[in-house]
Amino acid sequence: MSSITQPIGGHADVAGGHEHHPSGIMRWITTTNHKDIGTMYLWFSFTMFIVGGVFALTIRSELFEPGMQIVTPERFNQLITLHGLVMIFGALMPGAVGFANWMIPLQIGAPDMAFARMNNLSFWLLPPAAIMLLLGLFVPGGAPETGWTLYPPLSIQQGMGMDLTIFAIHIMGASSIMGSINIITTILNLRAPGMTLMKMPLFCWSWLITAYLLIAVMPVLAGAVTMLLTDRHFGTSFFNAAGGGDPVLFQHVFWFFGHPEVYIIILPAFGLISEVIPTFSRKPLFGYASMVYALCAIAILSFLVWAHHMFTVGLPAAGILFYMYATMMIAVPTGVKVFNWLATMWRGSITLEAPMLFALGFLFLFTTGGFTGLIVAIQPIDVQFQDTYYVVAHFHYVMVAGTLFAFFAATYYWLPKWTGHMYNETVAKWHFWGSFIFFNVAFFPMHFLGLAGMPRRIPDYAQQFTNWNQVSTVGAFGFGLSQLIFLYAVVSCIRGGKPAPAKPWDGATSLEWTLPSPAPYHSFPTPPVVQ
Repeated sequence: MSSITQPIGGHADVAGGHEHHPSGIMRWITTTNHKDIGTMYLWFSFTMFIVGGVFALTIRSELFEPGMQIVTPERFNQLITLHGLVMIFGALMPGAVGFANWMIPLQIGAPDMAFARMNNLSFWLLPPAAIMLLLGLFVPGGAPETGWTLYPPLSIQQGMGMDLTIFAIHIMGASSIMGSINIITTILNLRAPGMTLMKMPLFCWSWLITAYLLIAVMPVLAGAVTMLLTDRHFGTSFFNAAGGGDPVLFQHVFWFFGHPEVYIIILPAFGLISEVIPTFSRKPLFGYASMVYALCAIAILSFLVWAHHMFTVGLPAAGILFYMYATMMIAVPTGVKVFNWLATMWRGSITLEAPMLFALGFLFLFTTGGFTGLIVAIQPIDVQFQDTYYVVAHFHYVMVAGTLFAFFAATYYWLPKWTGHMYNETVAKWHFWGSFIFFNVAFFPMHFLGLAGMPRRIPDYAQQFTNWNQVSTVGAFGFGLSQLIFLYAVVSCIRGGKPAPAKPWDGATSLEWTLPSPAPYHSFPTPPVVQ
């Protein structure tokens, strides 16, 4: 464990025959070490998670009772937009890349990522993009009031906050593409001898597939927002009906990105859960090959279902039938994965440390979100549920209870490896129970609100929706405060604690505990000193 507790990072500077390693802030700015960059991704992700959470709690505070109390309707809609964009592009995606940076080289026995300097650049694109995104709140006209989907014609008419958002998305997309190229090259070229593709930990597989998805869809989103930009400023009419354009075309292009994006966020979570469950069941993962094929099937099918977000725009009946059945087909490989996780646990020697608790919470709540997804995949039902709180409940069960719970599980699982210390198990369990209980208090009532017909993205509502909204708001604040427990657990673990043994989880079967963990100061050999 000693190698990971030493300060690492920075570049090598040969002067007078010895290396100079930057310290302080320059160490982090110039680092090419995958562990440092992974750490920065994870802290950036958590920071944006808190920012997006503050937006969410402001939204829930406004919805505590009917009428306008806290913000104007315009500001409310801006917060809805920024909450979605910050959570997706600022919290969930960088968080997944952080785990990839930290663990993929260790799991495949690589000395570092393939393109170490590009790795540094792909991270440092994110903070200015995030600042640009949030600046929209402070410019004339404010941030976009469109929701994270940026639908025209409304997005064509918004102020300069919309332009800032478009540029921020471009920069974040460039960061994602560079990170994906790096991950694919690392996995395909830098595996240790004997590490065939079908021997890789499932987390590496999940990211190999995710990286291909990102490279396929991020340029599509870039094209969509660029067309939006030219509609706004250069007289084109791609989406402007007044000039002969088609607003529904934007929805097709956007959701061709947007639906694979859901799987870009959840597939790394599948990989993380596939690391945690075997370890705490003391059994190898059940059906490794079928898990790999299921990941591939989910990725391929994710490109064929985008128009299920558009069941109310007037698609032809044949199109509706295709998208309906294709959407239901995704339930098959997803069901395979859930079955394999359950089969891994079956008759295993299970212990319930914090990582396993979060993995079980993931399993239960993600499956719930999957069932409600099947329900809204049925077009006649979706017509009733479209743009109601039922849809909000569905995708938060997938995104928050899915991806976020997997992130928490993996963080507690790997913290001993990252820091050399054991975290406080009692504090971590408080974090789990606070998150699990308050998540359900916050989001389960939204199913009832949606069934009763309450539309989403509105700051005011009819009296009959008051009670469930109040329950939901209390749950949201409880969930938000629970994350402060997480912050305390992580910081106290970094600062000290019981030294971690070589195998923190007794009887662990996961591969990454037995692989060497090289910590180079840089990714390039030091040139010889000329005498």
